[in-house]
Amino acid sequence: MIKTKLSQGIKSKILPVSLFQEKKAQMKIQQMAFMIIAVMVFFGLVGLVIIAVVFSGYKDKATNLAQENAMLLVSKISNSPEFSCGYAFGESKGSCIDSDKAIVLKDNIEKYKKFWGVSSIKIRKIYPKKDGKDVECELGTTYPDCNLIEVLSGTGIATQNFVSLCRKEFDGSRTYNKCELAKILISYEEVE
Repeated sequence: MIKTKLSQGIKSKILPVSLFQEKKAQMKIQQMAFMIIAVMVFFGLVGLVIIAVVFSGYKDKATNLAQENAMLLVSKISNSPEFSCGYAFGESKGSCIDSDKAIVLKDNIEKYKKFWGVSSIKIRKIYPKKDGKDVECELGTTYPDCNLIEVLSGTGIATQNFVSLCRKEFDGSRTYNKCELAKILISYEEVE
Protein backbone atom coordinates (compact mmCIF):
# COMPACT_ATOMS: atom_id res chain seq x y z
CA MET A 1 0.00 0.00 0.00
CA ILE A 2 2.78 2.33 0.72
CA LYS A 3 4.18 1.65 -2.69
CA THR A 4 0.94 2.45 -4.40
CA LYS A 5 0.61 5.74 -2.52
CA LEU A 6 4.16 6.69 -3.42
CA SER A 7 3.72 5.70 -7.01
CA GLN A 8 0.45 7.62 -7.19
CA GLY A 9 2.17 10.66 -5.64
CA ILE A 10 4.93 10.56 -8.25
CA LYS A 11 2.42 10.13 -11.06
CA SER A 12 0.38 13.00 -9.77
CA LYS A 13 3.42 15.26 -9.86
CA ILE A 14 4.45 14.17 -13.37
CA LEU A 15 1.13 13.80 -15.13
CA PRO A 16 -0.64 17.00 -14.33
CA VAL A 17 1.17 18.95 -17.06
CA SER A 18 -1.02 21.64 -18.43
CA LEU A 19 -1.71 22.13 -22.10
CA PHE A 20 0.02 25.52 -21.92
CA GLN A 21 3.25 23.94 -20.68
CA GLU A 22 3.19 21.36 -23.51
CA LYS A 23 2.83 24.12 -26.12
CA LYS A 24 5.59 26.13 -24.45
CA ALA A 25 7.95 23.13 -24.63
CA GLN A 26 7.08 22.53 -28.29
CA MET A 27 7.70 26.21 -28.99
CA LYS A 28 11.15 26.03 -27.41
CA ILE A 29 12.01 22.95 -29.50
CA GLN A 30 10.89 24.75 -32.66
CA GLN A 31 12.87 27.85 -31.71
CA MET A 32 15.98 25.76 -31.17
CA ALA A 33 15.47 23.96 -34.51
CA PHE A 34 15.07 27.29 -36.33
CA MET A 35 18.17 28.69 -34.61
CA ILE A 36 20.21 25.64 -35.64
CA ILE A 37 18.99 26.03 -39.23
CA ALA A 38 19.77 29.79 -39.15
CA VAL A 39 23.27 29.16 -37.79
CA MET A 40 23.91 26.54 -40.49
CA VAL A 41 22.70 28.89 -43.24
CA PHE A 42 24.87 31.68 -41.81
CA PHE A 43 28.00 29.51 -41.78
CA GLY A 44 27.15 28.28 -45.29
CA LEU A 45 26.99 31.87 -46.58
CA VAL A 46 30.21 32.77 -44.78
CA GLY A 47 31.86 29.73 -46.38
CA LEU A 48 30.67 30.78 -49.84
CA VAL A 49 32.04 34.30 -49.35
CA ILE A 50 35.39 32.92 -48.23
CA ILE A 51 35.55 30.56 -51.23
CA ALA A 52 34.65 33.42 -53.60
CA VAL A 53 37.40 35.63 -52.16
CA VAL A 54 40.01 32.87 -52.28
CA PHE A 55 39.23 31.83 -55.86
CA SER A 56 38.69 35.36 -57.25
CA GLY A 57 42.39 35.90 -57.99
CA TYR A 58 43.02 32.61 -59.79
CA LYS A 59 42.01 33.90 -63.22
CA ASP A 60 44.41 36.83 -62.92
CA LYS A 61 47.13 34.55 -61.60
CA ALA A 62 46.69 32.17 -64.54
CA THR A 63 46.86 35.06 -67.05
CA ASN A 64 49.96 36.46 -65.35
CA LEU A 65 51.56 33.04 -65.41
CA ALA A 66 50.85 32.68 -69.15
CA GLN A 67 52.32 36.14 -69.75
CA GLU A 68 55.41 35.31 -67.72
CA ASN A 69 55.89 32.03 -69.59
CA ALA A 70 55.56 33.83 -72.93
CA MET A 71 58.15 36.43 -71.90
CA LEU A 72 60.56 33.72 -70.80
CA LEU A 73 59.90 31.80 -73.99
CA VAL A 74 60.54 34.88 -76.14
CA SER A 75 63.95 35.30 -74.61
CA LYS A 76 64.81 31.59 -74.84
CA ILE A 77 63.23 30.51 -78.13
CA SER A 78 65.95 32.03 -80.28
CA ASN A 79 68.44 29.71 -78.55
CA SER A 80 66.30 26.58 -78.93
CA PRO A 81 67.52 23.98 -81.44
CA GLU A 82 64.41 24.45 -83.60
CA PHE A 83 65.28 28.11 -84.27
CA SER A 84 68.89 28.82 -83.28
CA CYS A 85 71.70 29.52 -85.66
CA GLY A 86 73.99 27.26 -83.67
CA TYR A 87 77.42 26.93 -85.27
CA ALA A 88 76.08 27.17 -88.83
CA PHE A 89 77.38 30.73 -89.13
CA GLY A 90 80.87 30.14 -87.78
CA GLU A 91 80.42 30.57 -84.06
CA SER A 92 77.51 30.21 -81.68
CA LYS A 93 75.50 33.42 -81.48
CA GLY A 94 72.99 34.36 -78.82
CA SER A 95 69.54 35.60 -79.90
CA CYS A 96 70.11 34.40 -83.44
CA ILE A 97 67.40 32.69 -85.47
CA ASP A 98 68.18 30.67 -88.58
CA SER A 99 65.54 31.80 -91.08
CA ASP A 100 65.91 28.59 -93.12
CA LYS A 101 65.03 26.54 -90.03
CA ALA A 102 62.09 28.84 -89.27
CA ILE A 103 60.68 28.44 -92.81
CA VAL A 104 60.99 24.65 -92.69
CA LEU A 105 59.42 24.62 -89.21
CA LYS A 106 56.56 26.78 -90.51
CA ASP A 107 55.79 24.17 -93.19
CA ASN A 108 55.85 21.34 -90.59
CA ILE A 109 54.18 23.14 -87.69
CA GLU A 110 51.48 20.48 -87.17
CA LYS A 111 54.07 18.34 -85.36
CA TYR A 112 55.04 21.23 -83.05
CA LYS A 113 51.71 23.04 -82.63
CA LYS A 114 51.40 22.46 -78.86
CA PHE A 115 55.12 22.09 -78.18
CA TRP A 116 55.68 25.64 -76.90
CA GLY A 117 52.25 26.23 -75.32
CA VAL A 118 51.61 29.55 -77.07
CA SER A 119 48.99 30.64 -79.58
CA SER A 120 51.28 32.23 -82.19
CA ILE A 121 54.93 32.70 -83.13
CA LYS A 122 55.89 35.37 -85.68
CA ILE A 123 59.26 36.63 -86.82
CA ARG A 124 59.23 40.08 -88.45
CA LYS A 125 62.25 41.61 -90.20
CA ILE A 126 62.82 45.17 -89.07
CA TYR A 127 65.94 46.13 -91.02
CA PRO A 128 66.38 46.39 -93.95
CA LYS A 129 62.86 47.76 -94.17
CA LYS A 130 60.51 46.58 -96.93
CA ASP A 131 58.03 48.81 -98.80
CA GLY A 132 55.76 49.27 -95.79
CA LYS A 133 53.60 46.19 -96.26
CA ASP A 134 54.07 42.74 -94.84
CA VAL A 135 55.12 40.05 -97.30
CA GLU A 136 54.73 36.63 -95.71
CA CYS A 137 57.56 34.23 -96.36
CA GLU A 138 56.65 31.13 -98.36
CA LEU A 139 59.24 28.53 -99.26
CA GLY A 140 59.77 28.47 -103.03
CA THR A 141 57.86 31.69 -103.80
CA THR A 142 58.57 34.79 -101.66
CA TYR A 143 61.45 33.56 -99.49
CA PRO A 144 63.95 35.29 -98.89
CA ASP A 145 62.42 38.52 -100.29
CA CYS A 146 59.85 38.80 -97.49
CA ASN A 147 59.64 40.28 -94.03
CA LEU A 148 57.23 38.09 -92.02
CA ILE A 149 57.60 34.45 -91.04
CA GLU A 150 54.41 33.30 -89.32
CA VAL A 151 55.58 30.02 -87.81
CA LEU A 152 52.42 29.47 -85.77
CA SER A 153 49.30 31.53 -86.47
CA GLY A 154 46.86 32.54 -83.78
CA THR A 155 45.64 35.42 -81.69
CA GLY A 156 46.31 36.64 -78.21
CA ILE A 157 48.42 39.04 -76.21
CA ALA A 158 51.88 39.45 -77.77
CA THR A 159 55.31 39.74 -76.19
CA GLN A 160 58.40 40.45 -78.25
CA ASN A 161 62.19 40.43 -78.33
CA PHE A 162 64.82 41.55 -80.82
CA VAL A 163 66.89 38.90 -82.59
CA SER A 164 69.29 38.44 -85.49
CA LEU A 165 67.66 36.65 -88.41
CA CYS A 166 70.41 34.92 -90.38
CA ARG A 167 70.59 32.80 -93.51
CA LYS A 168 73.12 31.59 -96.06
CA GLU A 169 73.26 33.68 -99.26
CA PHE A 170 74.91 32.84 -102.55
CA ASP A 171 76.05 35.71 -104.80
CA GLY A 172 77.23 33.65 -107.75
CA SER A 173 80.79 32.99 -106.70
CA ARG A 174 80.68 32.49 -102.97
CA THR A 175 78.38 31.68 -100.07
CA TYR A 176 78.21 34.17 -97.25
CA ASN A 177 76.21 34.71 -94.06
CA LYS A 178 73.51 37.38 -94.22
CA CYS A 179 72.02 38.56 -90.94
CA GLU A 180 69.20 41.05 -90.54
CA LEU A 181 67.56 42.67 -87.52
CA ALA A 182 64.23 41.08 -86.63
CA LYS A 183 61.66 40.91 -83.88
CA ILE A 184 60.16 37.67 -82.60
CA LEU A 185 56.56 38.02 -81.40
CA ILE A 186 54.97 35.33 -79.26
CA SER A 187 51.27 35.50 -78.36
CA TYR A 188 49.48 33.74 -75.54
CA GLU A 189 45.78 33.51 -74.86
CA GLU A 190 44.23 35.27 -71.89
CA VAL A 191 42.67 32.83 -69.43
CA GLU A 192 38.90 33.31 -69.16
